[in-house]
Amino acid sequence: MTASAGGAARKSRGGARRSAARLAAVQALYQIDHSGASPDIVVEEFLRFRLGDSFDTENDVAPQKALFTEIVRGTSGRISAIDETISTALSNKWTFDRLEFILRAVLRAGIYELEAARTPARVVISEYVDVAHAFYDGQEPGMVNGILDRVARRVRGEEFGAEE
Repeated sequence: MTASAGGAARKSRGGARRSAARLAAVQALYQIDHSGASPDIVVEEFLRFRLGDSFDTENDVAPQKALFTEIVRGTSGRISAIDETISTALSNKWTFDRLEFILRAVLRAGIYELEAARTPARVVISEYVDVAHAFYDGQEPGMVNGILDRVARRVRGEEFGAEE
């Protein structure tokens, strides 16, 4: 294996760890929304009991715990503003209250990451569309794509340049 191939493999593994963190964060946000539990308690529970060395046993990937924690706590800390952003981005046929808990969690985490602006917008959108595919076989991943794209163009339009 060449040095560059090894670097690509490490980057791929790191990307998988970030993807696993996003999936776990959505599950934690779902639990918070559904049960009304405190974000700090849910984060601690996930860190101690659910995010062992291999959260994604199918791919043997341990999530990046710092990213998981940042997404859950950051999203929870801005929940009202994020929910307003979701409501504004929905089409006229949809209301926020009509969204399923898991769909809300996916959108909330994705919007938090878009607003935090640490990861390229297209990567954030792609990651959360993939997370949506983990839960849905229907049109929901397309809805996630559309809403996150709409929000990304509003909050990070410079990344899309003349494409708008």
